Amino acid sequence: MTAAAETLERALLWSHPELGVHAVVDATGSVRLGTGDEDWAALVPLVEVTATGHGRLWSGERFIETAIGDRLTYRDHETVLAGDRERTTIRLSDPLTGLAADVVLESRPGAGFLRAQVRLVNEGSAPLRLESVSTLTLGGITDSGGGLDGLTLHWADNDWLAECRWRRAALRDQVVPLSRTAHGHEGRGCFERYSQGSWSTGRHLPIGALTDTAGHSWLWQIESSAGWRFETGEREGAAYVALFGPDDAHHQWHHTLEPGAEFHTVPAALVRTDRGGLDAAFGELTDYRRLIRRPHPDHQALPVIYNDYMNTLMGDPTTEKLLPLIEAAGKAGAEVFVIDAGWYDDDAQGWWDAVGAWEPAQARFPGGIREVLDAIRSHGMVPGLWLEPEVVGVRSPLARTLPPEAFFRRGGLRVTEHGRHHLDLRHPAARAHLDAVVDRLVGEWGVRYLKLDYNINIGPGTENGPESPGAGLLGHHRAHLDWMSALLDRYPDLILENCGSGGLRMDYAQLAVAQIQSTSDQQDPLRYPPIAAAATAAVTPEQAAVWAYPQPEHTADRIAFTLTGALLGRVHLSGFLDRMTDEQFELVRSAIHAYKNIRPQIAVARPFWPLGLPDWEDTWIAHGLRSDDATFLTVWRRAPGTDPGAASRTLHLPHLRDTPLHPEVIHPTTADATAEWDNDEGRLTVTLPRPDTAVLLRLVEIPSA
Repeated sequence: MTAAAETLERALLWSHPELGVHAVVDATGSVRLGTGDEDWAALVPLVEVTATGHGRLWSGERFIETAIGDRLTYRDHETVLAGDRERTTIRLSDPLTGLAADVVLESRPGAGFLRAQVRLVNEGSAPLRLESVSTLTLGGITDSGGGLDGLTLHWADNDWLAECRWRRAALRDQVVPLSRTAHGHEGRGCFERYSQGSWSTGRHLPIGALTDTAGHSWLWQIESSAGWRFETGEREGAAYVALFGPDDAHHQWHHTLEPGAEFHTVPAALVRTDRGGLDAAFGELTDYRRLIRRPHPDHQALPVIYNDYMNTLMGDPTTEKLLPLIEAAGKAGAEVFVIDAGWYDDDAQGWWDAVGAWEPAQARFPGGIREVLDAIRSHGMVPGLWLEPEVVGVRSPLARTLPPEAFFRRGGLRVTEHGRHHLDLRHPAARAHLDAVVDRLVGEWGVRYLKLDYNINIGPGTENGPESPGAGLLGHHRAHLDWMSALLDRYPDLILENCGSGGLRMDYAQLAVAQIQSTSDQQDPLRYPPIAAAATAAVTPEQAAVWAYPQPEHTADRIAFTLTGALLGRVHLSGFLDRMTDEQFELVRSAIHAYKNIRPQIAVARPFWPLGLPDWEDTWIAHGLRSDDATFLTVWRRAPGTDPGAASRTLHLPHLRDTPLHPEVIHPTTADATAEWDNDEGRLTVTLPRPDTAVLLRLVEIPSA
């Protein structure tokens, strides 16, 4: 058959002009998603499914080229408008197994994003044991020259205290050319990243990208707290991307789909931009993240949060220690005061493996915890408490009184990790217990901020009857999101912080419900800048909580350094403010005052990185936010090792070229920072005379005469 005849036997089902993506069906009914005029063979079936007895057509590490995916054929499709969103459903079916797949592609007219989710229904007569299901597949990605040599791959490593560490490599360094024509087959491997256990971002962020030298970008994220994986590789001279939730090989997930039953994949999103590189793509992704999350007044108010934990009380709060901190935090301008871990600790053997009841420790609060909560309110702040709801310590009475089915189990045994058991929130007793706790803390005590922590990786999940551990984890994860949503339904002004031992559960399944994300537990202020700068690649700026923990023993430069790094996100203030000199305290007050002046712009701005996303040991780091009305830029100068390095660095800001600007120092005035703008070249030269200092700038446009 000629190429012209092949073209005639294909039909366009759907297209997204801004994204440059289209769905095409061929004469056999196979539907594939592509990017342009690429070869049909370079594309990937719209849905890829492996099931026991139905594997792949070409064995290897890839989860594409599946037998079921190859058999799924077109039924019909429809597009509907739902508010400001356009939703297209493409329906497929497998004639052999009776599996039906409804692929939902959602976007907004004029937007550069696509959200996908797949609904599977077993319309056959026999059970089908699923082992992997794609949420979104896309083929035909090439560089501007039509090949792969100009593509760069981007991904983010993640770890406790070292979150959001972006990596980049030529795609050809990871997916090498294999002389395809000599062998007659594609390779068996791919580049993949995936989660492990119940920390969804304990190893990597569920985000990746491909870019080329012409400024084109493909950026994706997977929205799951219970297992995810993405892969990219070569297919017929082009790159493909496939996005998955949990699977059997990596997450011990399999799911038996009985006749008549259905299964929904985790959502995933794709962004494409034609110019501006990763900065532009992350701008689109930021807009998308704002669109999918649950509306909440905190997203616009951005109150300043004081938390007593980091480098301060470190889990040892008492009335005596808290009252002076409360007074100082209120004077500094904090609007929320959070009593962190330890407020329930009344156990001589320690609280770690005894938690679960969440009752206040009488010895810590002789006048009762309500005395401290009232003191917080009397100083004009909203009271908050730390809570780790999903765990019960092995020595807690709850470990004996709740039924065994309320906990994670594997092989019929209750799972124990680091002295804790894990609740399964699908069980009514587990949920009733946590509802009673929150109704007491929020409903009776008036707490309006909960820091929800998660400090253990429980492994692959739980087995409830015949289900697989990964399926149990996904079931719990979805019940956990439902529980959080129900809390906000009951208490609409409650603020929920998502903390996973810092940033180890930093995904948009959680963040579509929770208002704030902890970015790290990093206690070294000199190590925090690369995390703070890259955090807005993982979360929206107004959800990215960054610690600012000035101390009375710090120099003025060090106080300013730790404060400045938090001012383009959410300020998580800490430190012994009550012990500071007047001059030191004024540095804190001035930083909070500056933040309150700019926070309305933070809630609508897009992030950018004039020096690129930072490496862990970078000396100079720059992170900016830009909106229609303002551009802000934080610049850090660190001095790793003994070499202080140069005192100035030039940043390229092409989006502001030919614009007369005045760089204004917002904070601090103690760093002696200066900045010079060259509007003809679009370059900003920032000078920080001393190492380990930072500055926040606002680039103010000079009105024409």
